Amino acid sequence: MFIKSGFVCIIGRPNVGKSTLLNQIVGRKIAIVSDKPQTTRNRILGICTNDEGQAVFLDTPGIHRPRHRLGEYLLKVVRRAMDGVDLLLYVVDAAAPTGPGEEFILNQVSRVRTPVILVLNKIDLIRKDELLPVMEWFSRRGAFLEIVPASALTGANLDQVKRLIFDNLPEGPYYYPQEMVTDQPECFVAAEIIREKVLLLTREEIPHSIAVVVEEMLTRDNQTLYLPAVIYVERESQKGILIGKNGQMLKEIGRLARLELEALFGNKIFLELWVKVKKEWRDNENALQSFGYE
Repeated sequence: MFIKSGFVCIIGRPNVGKSTLLNQIVGRKIAIVSDKPQTTRNRILGICTNDEGQAVFLDTPGIHRPRHRLGEYLLKVVRRAMDGVDLLLYVVDAAAPTGPGEEFILNQVSRVRTPVILVLNKIDLIRKDELLPVMEWFSRRGAFLEIVPASALTGANLDQVKRLIFDNLPEGPYYYPQEMVTDQPECFVAAEIIREKVLLLTREEIPHSIAVVVEEMLTRDNQTLYLPAVIYVERESQKGILIGKNGQMLKEIGRLARLELEALFGNKIFLELWVKVKKEWRDNENALQSFGYE
């Protein structure tokens, strides 16, 4: 059976709301959300199936000029994701100043021939008279299928975004089972939720310096899921911050993560967290590979 189906790559600068937009379109949280840059570090695949067909979304890390090996990896992830898709969904924070960061992304987009839908996100944060200059700035710098002001947070104009996506997808098969919403394994999803809680509760340099590894999930006799996880940081001082006085910070990270994981998996979860130091891991090729970034 052929319906409208295809692959859509979501791109944009860090912290413009790409993951929130993906979660809204798919109708379920599959990508973690934070106000910290570099929240998304891997290619997250989300699947939206409706009466019109199936759109397969690739959520990508925020595009920025790399400053270390991890940054170089993130840019490679974006460039690979942009190759061979049917549409690009370019998401912009309409409330943020335009400038070199967007010029850098527009340069990346110019390298491919893929049609682009521009979503001016976060319109709930600006006045209507402030929106027109932003639309004009982008219209002068790129050929877009359409420019859509929207808000991933409130859902404003997301129906229009979805309509445009399906209108511009080719005919094709269902690439995934119709009930499937992501291809990510459970261990990856669990690690991302733990990382989200670290991002939520910490400040300054900590969010950029952590990696979370969940190697296994074991079901015990009482149907409790045993989930051991390691949070890696780059320095001993960061380890102390994550553990907190009398272990209170780590306990709170674990509590928030466990509540969300139990709701997600429908099981009681025994979550065991460790914090370990892997010095300067973001510039260590072997560490990046072991953490799944290469």
